[in-house]
Order: sequence, then structure tokens, then C-alpha cells
Amino acid sequence: MKIGMCMFLWTTHVGPQHDALLADIRATGFDGVEIPVFEGSPDVYARLGQRLDAVGLQRTAVSAIGDPALDLISPDAAVRRAGVDRMRWVLDCSAALGADRVSGPLHSVLGQFSGQGPTEDELARAADSQQQIGAHAATLGVTVGLEALNRFECYLLNTMADLAAFIRRVDHPNIRAMYDTFHANIEETDPIAALTRNRAEVVHIHISENDRGVPGRGNIPWAETFAAIKGIGYDDWLTIESFGRGLPDLAAATKVWRDFAESPEAVYRDGFAHITRHLQTIGLR
Repeated sequence: MKIGMCMFLWTTHVGPQHDALLADIRATGFDGVEIPVFEGSPDVYARLGQRLDAVGLQRTAVSAIGDPALDLISPDAAVRRAGVDRMRWVLDCSAALGADRVSGPLHSVLGQFSGQGPTEDELARAADSQQQIGAHAATLGVTVGLEALNRFECYLLNTMADLAAFIRRVDHPNIRAMYDTFHANIEETDPIAALTRNRAEVVHIHISENDRGVPGRGNIPWAETFAAIKGIGYDDWLTIESFGRGLPDLAAATKVWRDFAESPEAVYRDGFAHITRHLQTIGLR
């Protein structure tokens, strides 16, 4: 099992100014970090990968689509092509970084709503877009972990059952699913069953408290969650995702209006201790 920390808590663009922070994350005991991919070139991410190697941190990637002009489910074919091209760039940067996966709500535009649930036409267009994305991902050895988001952030895929059915519809080995404890806590009547029933599609897991703050301080059923992780035979990344108010655009997109912890250090240090304690309890650490 590998424990990661998502850099969204501080930035959407990790640079040399974060080197001391990255060193402290490694010193805390983390195996790696999750790097946001929103701007820059593959060369920039390759250099970042070299700095992560020097610190001893492995890495995954995370991204999202916020521009309606890149809508992968749009009825406009030109818009969909632009969205697929954007995803090819995300994949190129992720590969240059040295990440074997990029996760997030990479199926539709974050915060965009139609006023109704997803239509069959939208799902068909979404599947076609993901098949094209998967084909490029396969050439790079990168897997896309699509994320089911709560109903207040997207409308296309809200539950793990819907996400898993969509993954099976896409039917591409490089297009898989991510399980996020925060979103599952909102949308699932049984968050634990949502993980275990859809275990075949899950390639990545986000550890996120119900308020997006410090894991272990809220109401997520952690003991049951970790028992389920062991029960499904998952042995990969457990990545803490938390958000703060330091980045106004990201805070607005994730509906973060207050601080959820006394400090970012509390999030990753106490969060790491929380994960390791549970892993030790179930015999996985």
C-alpha cells in the first residue's frame, strides 16, 4: 500500500517554491504526492519529476475540466475534439512527470449543469470521448481514474454504480474508476458497499474527510472503509485530498468557504498518522 498527499491543498501548479514542503511531506513518511496538471508543458513536468526523484517521492497526477469550451459531452463535435485534445495534453504531461495514472472528474465540465440528469446522448458522447482518450493513454502507459462527483459539482456521474456502468460501457483498459470517500459519503446510501460492489473498476482511492479537512476528525466510517479496502484486495495508492482557501478559483469550484483545519501541516501529518494507524490495525502496514 502506498500513501500519497494531493497538492491541491496548496496549489494547482507545483514549482521549485514547494521543494521544502515536498521534503517535509517525504519526511513525514509519505510515499508520494499527487500533482495537479492544469498548466505548463511536458518539459515542465519532466523537470518536476526529477525534483521529486531527488526527494524520494513517487507521484500520481490529478486534473479536472473547468472550461465549457472543452466539454467532452457537448453536442458540438468541435468542442468535444478540443476536450479530447486537452486530455491528450494532460496525459502527455502526466507521463512526462513519471505518473502512471491521472485521476479526477475527467468526464465532464466541473460545475456545469443542464438542469436535468444525464441523457443517453450525453452518455454516448462521453463514452466515445473516453475511448479516444483511452487510446492515447495506452500509448503512454497511463491510466485515467474517472471520479464520481457529488450532485453539487457535476451531474453526469454521481454514484459508483453509475461510474462503474459507464466504465464498462467505455470498455477500455486505460479508463478506470477512482473511489473518493468524500463524494461517496454524500451520494451513496451505503458508501462501503459502493466500494466493494464496484471493486473491479477501482484503480485509485482518495482518502477525504466528510468536510474535506483532516482525515479522522469527521464522520466517515473509517474502520469499515479500511476493512473494505483490505477485503477487496486493493493494494495501491491511498491519497489524502483536502482543500483550503488559499486558491480562490479552486476554493470556489470545490465550495470551500472556511478553513477545515488549524494548518495544512495538521492535514498531512495527522492524516498520515490516521491512515497508518488503520493500516496497522488491519495488518497492512
